[in-house]
Amino acid sequence: MERTCGNGTLRISDEGREVTLIGWVAKRRNLGSLVFIDLRDRSGIVQITFDETMAEKVKDVRNEYILQVKGTVVKRSAANPKMATGEIEVLAKEVVIVNSAETAPIEIADDSSTNEDTRLKYRYLDLRRPVLQKNMILRHKVCMVARKVLDEKGFIEIETPILARSTPEGARDYLVPSRIYNGKFWALPQSPQIYKQLLMISGMEKYFQIARCFRDEDLRADRQPEFTQIDIEMSFGDEDTVFATVEDLMKAIFKETINVDLEDRFVRLTWDECMKRYGSDKPDLRYGNEIIDLTDLFRESEFQVFRSVADANGVIGCVKFENAADKYSRKGLDKLQDFVKHGFRAKALAYLKMENGTLTGSVVKPLSDAEKQAVCDKLGLKDNDLVLIIADQPKIALPALGALRVRLAHELELIPENVYKFLWVTDFPMFEYSEEENRWVAAHHPFTAPKEEDVERLFSDPGSVSSRAYDLVLNGYELLSGSIRIHDQELQEKVFEAIGLTMEKARERFGFFLDAFRYGTPPHGGVGIGLERLVMVLAGTDNIRDVVAFPTTNSSLDLMSDAPNVVDKAQLDILGIEISNKDKD
Repeated sequence: MERTCGNGTLRISDEGREVTLIGWVAKRRNLGSLVFIDLRDRSGIVQITFDETMAEKVKDVRNEYILQVKGTVVKRSAANPKMATGEIEVLAKEVVIVNSAETAPIEIADDSSTNEDTRLKYRYLDLRRPVLQKNMILRHKVCMVARKVLDEKGFIEIETPILARSTPEGARDYLVPSRIYNGKFWALPQSPQIYKQLLMISGMEKYFQIARCFRDEDLRADRQPEFTQIDIEMSFGDEDTVFATVEDLMKAIFKETINVDLEDRFVRLTWDECMKRYGSDKPDLRYGNEIIDLTDLFRESEFQVFRSVADANGVIGCVKFENAADKYSRKGLDKLQDFVKHGFRAKALAYLKMENGTLTGSVVKPLSDAEKQAVCDKLGLKDNDLVLIIADQPKIALPALGALRVRLAHELELIPENVYKFLWVTDFPMFEYSEEENRWVAAHHPFTAPKEEDVERLFSDPGSVSSRAYDLVLNGYELLSGSIRIHDQELQEKVFEAIGLTMEKARERFGFFLDAFRYGTPPHGGVGIGLERLVMVLAGTDNIRDVVAFPTTNSSLDLMSDAPNVVDKAQLDILGIEISNKDKD
């Protein structure tokens, strides 16, 4: 149908212009002889005015009707600063009702009060909300910038298979039964990992893909069972090469989508530094309040609680918040105590306050005057400062303190808006011990290269081995994971052995991949950038469903299509599948 421009594109410079517009009725106001209709399309909303000669033609029009309007752009007598088109309106001369609409079951507005489950059930209507359409357009722009930048850097976009072999090392696979080969299964890819490494072996050198990935894992607010990543792999480079490529990509994305200039190069910290300073491997650098280690102050203390932790190679750490002592009463501190005890298994939370030049708190009495003075000096305490202390083993104390840092930063409103702090986290542990499997497992994936200086400890002390894995963190979100890969067949076999995977079992799972190693594998590495998380930060939302067109709930249900659903027995018979344990409705 004919239209001359988008509804939201009109401005005062268009005054006097004859236009034809099409869109949905967002709002209707009847003022006697005049009718005002806000007409919405993807580009935005504009007010249409129907005078007494036109009002009769739209007397039955309701919200979400589709109209085609011809008219003249005129200056409004009173501008509406809340609308991008608020300086003008369109005086209607002709109108066609393209289609009618029933009353919508949800409120179609940015500030909708409709609950999320109902909005997800009618997602096709929810997507008419301007804020969600803006997010979808933003996501599109991010992908287009990525393609442009990577193409200019010599990367080739290559699609890898969606139906692949199951390689169970990591999250659970989504399995797809084969009709032709009953009893055998495809797996949906958790990532294109093996294929993109094979592309490096094939000599493509630089690959990328905007790839759909699938992981059958418990959901969190920033995850979905299927997701998209900007997948990148390159040969003949190291960490510096990968980092420079990603940094240039991020700078272009932020500049071209939200007009933000990023720093030239991003901060780098090792995993060990992050845990000691922030208690997290994805710290938010927009605010300070780092963990401060007080252990050395209490190694000779007569306060046995602290002394025993120091003697047991534990850590006595704290986080300090300026001008916050009066904001946390005993009741508030008890809530923080419960938070670290139940959430992180910390034995206790101690606190100190500086009040009118005097140090008070739960551990003031057992500390000597010299220890109290040492704490004040080390922390530079001033009036109304609050100090939260945990004494425990590092694996408990540091994450608990890190979580307190985040919680209080939110409660005290310490986090600045429209600030973007990137951080490369490097040198992750190569392995983690699985109590469930009673063995060491790959912390990243088994194709990640260990640090060269740590290879000799693969078998003698696997817990001390660092990897060449890295994450890029943005404002507390893990934006990407990646690593330099193993390219030497002998080293790959050693890593498999270190995680208890015999070569027979490894060949059963990855035989075709291991065979490829025999024919000249180049050094290579790459990343997988979480597209949804990136767009989520750019859009200024903390709900990943706001940047996915058709998302699932936290319980992995598609409320709109009612999926997953039961299939006919005939379909199962063709696949050779029988359901033994069916969940009750």
